[in-house]
Amino acid sequence: LANPEVLGSVKGSALENIQLQHPFYATEVPIILADHVTTDAGTGAVHTAPGHGQEDFIAAANYGIEPYNPVGANGVYLPDTPIFAGQFVWKANAGIVEVLAENGKLLHQQPMEHSYPHCWRHKSPTAFRATAQWFISMDQQNLRQAAIAAIPAVRWVPEWGEDRILGMVESRPDWCISRQRTWGVPITLFVHTTSGDLHPDTVTMMHKAADLIEADGIDAWYEDDIFSRLGVDAEQYTQVKDILDVWFDSGSSHFCVLDERGYLGSPADMYLEGSDQHRGWFQSSLLTSMAIHQRPPYRQVLTHGFAVDADGRKMSKSLGNVMAPQQVMNTYGADVLRLWVAAADYRQEMTVSDEIIKRVADSYRRIRNTVRFLLGNLDGFDQDTQLVAPEQMLSLDRWAVDRALQLQQEITADYSNYHFLRIYQKATHFCSVDMGAFYLDVLKDRLYTMPVNSIGRRSAQTAMLHILEAMVRWIAPILTFTAEEIWGLLPQQGRSNTIFKATFYSGLLPLDEPTQSRDFWQQLMQLRDPVSKAIEELRSAGVVGSSLAAEVTLYTEGELLQTCTSLGDELRFVLITSAAVVKPLADKPADLPVLEVADSKLAVEVSASTAEKCIRCWHYRSDVGSDPEHPEICGRCLENLFADGEQRKFA
Repeated sequence: LANPEVLGSVKGSALENIQLQHPFYATEVPIILADHVTTDAGTGAVHTAPGHGQEDFIAAANYGIEPYNPVGANGVYLPDTPIFAGQFVWKANAGIVEVLAENGKLLHQQPMEHSYPHCWRHKSPTAFRATAQWFISMDQQNLRQAAIAAIPAVRWVPEWGEDRILGMVESRPDWCISRQRTWGVPITLFVHTTSGDLHPDTVTMMHKAADLIEADGIDAWYEDDIFSRLGVDAEQYTQVKDILDVWFDSGSSHFCVLDERGYLGSPADMYLEGSDQHRGWFQSSLLTSMAIHQRPPYRQVLTHGFAVDADGRKMSKSLGNVMAPQQVMNTYGADVLRLWVAAADYRQEMTVSDEIIKRVADSYRRIRNTVRFLLGNLDGFDQDTQLVAPEQMLSLDRWAVDRALQLQQEITADYSNYHFLRIYQKATHFCSVDMGAFYLDVLKDRLYTMPVNSIGRRSAQTAMLHILEAMVRWIAPILTFTAEEIWGLLPQQGRSNTIFKATFYSGLLPLDEPTQSRDFWQQLMQLRDPVSKAIEELRSAGVVGSSLAAEVTLYTEGELLQTCTSLGDELRFVLITSAAVVKPLADKPADLPVLEVADSKLAVEVSASTAEKCIRCWHYRSDVGSDPEHPEICGRCLENLFADGEQRKFA
């Protein structure tokens, strides 16, 4: 209306229960109040149809109004519907407008577009209908309280999963288990045609129906002779055509899978799914198991996030941002994909992109290359005859085995707690830092220059074998194909034909040397970084070509001075230089900067060696050429080639 006239105003609460005349039926309807109707989303006065909307149903129930549903399951008005019987709901809209106009009840007519629920799959408008359904009561047999009491007995990973499902069970309504579909598991019930009561022998009928379906398939329930086969009077009873809620199907899988196969054991060790399943499978499984067994169907529940792209968007075909697992496997192999899963924090959404997969592939290569080095230097090593006893092993080798033992203890705990990201981080750090940047880097000289059967070389191989035996087991649950490949390259005597029958390695021994302790070697690892930086400056200036072309003088104090001094000449092997000298800090040149390293002060002086280079070990030594018959090699190499071999104690 262009110029509406206000006749009066009143609060909505004053209109409650006033009767209104239906515009074209001879009936009256009341005005009711409801919280879901607001003044900022329309007029504040709306038509309420308790048979065709959840909020409307609840609002009408508060006033004792029975739901009225004149629409059949096929979307057509029922035969007893005045005026519009037999008409499809959407096609009847025009007729309703005509009837309103004929009765003088149509104030205005104008086409209008507004949002309306549509089917997500077919994109067609959806009509809601209130129909009789089948429910499992949450409270009549104390199912809710039993489930709430059982939830804390389950281990929830992450821990917030417990609070999440607890809140959902506490607040959930009765479980509607019936659905109106043409497919699914039938609800095998018969109800009285007039009263709607269940058949008096319902339990017997259900057992008979179950036996029939097991014998002839699920279609047997829908055959015309189902009444006679089950002994049910077709004139007195109606067959229920509803199917079970699919959550009931999945929620009863513990019974169908575990209880029917005793060798599997029940309850399950773990249920694993996405975080949305606290509302779905985790909960439906819990409720059915509590009803059947009075206990949860699982001991543990692990929840993971969903894969998203680099921008945090959910993977979707319509967005074109799906990274297909097969594509990753075709490019990088299955183990890189598995490693990405371990590297992602599954407690949150897991980001995946080409760049992330490339970084994971680099980490995989780091692990694989470490293993290749270990395997390559164990070629020909006979552990039955050449394994060195712990008390004969060099200190650095004992440290490396002890470091592996420390890590194995941590990884074992991480696997028990499903901290796969930590395992990934620790394994890659071990390969790149502990092994690649320190131990194996120092070890090369001993492996390549000492006599084949010397204690120094066999000690290194013994340590590498222990480390490899442990490491292959650490990575097996994640890098399954790589681990199995490594397993096949290890000595096979006395071991199973697959790594997946093995347990964690028990041959690692702790470092029990009081002087060359964990802290001792940790200090030396920290020392290498400033020395390497100082040598790199000379390399960049073109003064030296490699670290072995340099000689180092260290000026330090306290515990670090004692540590470096105790190594004697072997300090140069730790630093990978041709010479290394240690002096008190007070002796340092005035212009040499002082650093803080390992809780001590340190000054590093580096110079290019003036000695000759040994063509065999590449060290620059003053005794190169001391033997006229071998003028290009040093005295240490002469000892290793033609005598008993050098003696190493530390590195």
